Amino acid sequence: MSIKKAQFRELLAQDKLNRKEFEQACFQGVPDECGIRSTCWKVLLNYLPPNRLDWEEVLKKQRHVYNQFICTMIVDPNEGKDNSDHPLNSSPTSTWSEFFKDNEVLSQIDKDVRRLCPDLSFFQQPTKYPAAFCSQSLRTRVEQANLQAMQITNTKSGGSQLTFTRKKYNDDDAYQILPQGQEAHWEVCERILFIFALLNPGISYVQGMNEILGPIYYTFVTDSKESEEFAESDAFFCFTGLMSEIKDNFIKILDFSQCGITHNMEQLMEMLKLHDLQLYTALTGRNIKPQFFSFRWITLLLSQDFLYPEIQRLWDSFFADPDRYMFLLYFCCAMLIAQRTRLINGDFIDNMKVLQRYPIETDIYQLLQLACQIRDGKLILQQVQTTEGDEQPAASRKGGLLGGFFSRVKNGK
Repeated sequence: MSIKKAQFRELLAQDKLNRKEFEQACFQGVPDECGIRSTCWKVLLNYLPPNRLDWEEVLKKQRHVYNQFICTMIVDPNEGKDNSDHPLNSSPTSTWSEFFKDNEVLSQIDKDVRRLCPDLSFFQQPTKYPAAFCSQSLRTRVEQANLQAMQITNTKSGGSQLTFTRKKYNDDDAYQILPQGQEAHWEVCERILFIFALLNPGISYVQGMNEILGPIYYTFVTDSKESEEFAESDAFFCFTGLMSEIKDNFIKILDFSQCGITHNMEQLMEMLKLHDLQLYTALTGRNIKPQFFSFRWITLLLSQDFLYPEIQRLWDSFFADPDRYMFLLYFCCAMLIAQRTRLINGDFIDNMKVLQRYPIETDIYQLLQLACQIRDGKLILQQVQTTEGDEQPAASRKGGLLGGFFSRVKNGK
């Protein structure tokens, strides 16, 4: 057993977790085995309480609650309703009216989850635990909404009219439906997001939430056999907990408030200005605005910019951040500074290519170390440079990102 694994087993065996000690350990990275990460994330996202003796009861209760959500919220208006309520009923209190309105949200969710992390085959594969107990599978409802979106409109004569709009999907890049009796992982994510939208009408569903849910659900399914069985319900509550903290980034009317995404992007640029004025001046001089790249970085917690194993490691630190995601901004700043030579020497098009498609060969562990140096005020900018006349970008040079920067710092030079 590795030292790190033993450390986490000891931490998780305590009757009551020392939150500060636990967060510090998670910040340094959680082991990729034996269900340790899924358990740690449940604690960090406040799904599980600090008292370990309460975990079994909490999990049992919350998993039952989620099953009730499925059974009661994913409903067929035909079931248990009298004839006075029908599809043409335009009353705001009509179950059918709510059904069609919810279908609009469902259609958007369906469109997004069908393309969730296309580079990973996981989401196209069948789950071992489909929701067979559901009174009406979402699949049937989605198929109907997929073929034709229904909308009730009032006619000039005072009557109601049901109109249909056919939806189109590109079969080349959208996940396909599995045979009857099977359910793909992307369909599970669809159900989680739909229930979340129904329970939270104020925010409902916003494009990009699927990218937040994806790594959480993937981690719970693949972390261990024990966590896989209840991955759907556990992922729902962890996703809900996470969204409660970052939801302001998804609410448009808060964009320019102190808690909105615009403020976070401005914080990032001020941070860059403080630590690397030359790079800041180069970017602003080319009119490269933070919303061109950092909007996605911050809103989606970098889930579209790194591979899933790297995202898991990054989210260990983001979730364990005692300042609640301030470290995300430090890390984004590190991403910019790490590419300073390429960005300073490039033009607008070159810069946008780097920032909108961050170099895949980047070493995230060196980025994490650089982010910590920025946070702690220990960044030595003079050492973040490349040899003059070197034709090969620093990020792709053998030896890792920033060349020998970290080795020099470690040696005290």
